[in-house]
Amino acid sequence: MGADPSKRADLLQGTLELLILRTLTTGEKHGYEIAEWIHVASAEALSVEEGALYPALHRLELRGLLTAAWDVSANNRRAKYYRLTANGRKRLKDTTESWRRTSAAINRVLEGT
Repeated sequence: MGADPSKRADLLQGTLELLILRTLTTGEKHGYEIAEWIHVASAEALSVEEGALYPALHRLELRGLLTAAWDVSANNRRAKYYRLTANGRKRLKDTTESWRRTSAAINRVLEGT
């Protein structure tokens, strides 16, 4: 997902979980599809590396926020597909509300109002 490094945004700690959960609201996906969806949805500003993505998916699965099952991908390869659980949807709602409050507060500070 080679975006121009000068245009790429750094992910703040804790936002990867939010982005993964949001991505899976569109349906089940395997890891590469998740990373690609985030990349495209962010207008190529965000790039999720495998070294961060797969551990995050594993953590979310262990916490019961995602379920996963092995299947065959469109290019005929074995892939693990992830989907949101009810707890994952609740976590997404709570985290989104928190993110919006925090980002609004940061914007107020940056704008000096």
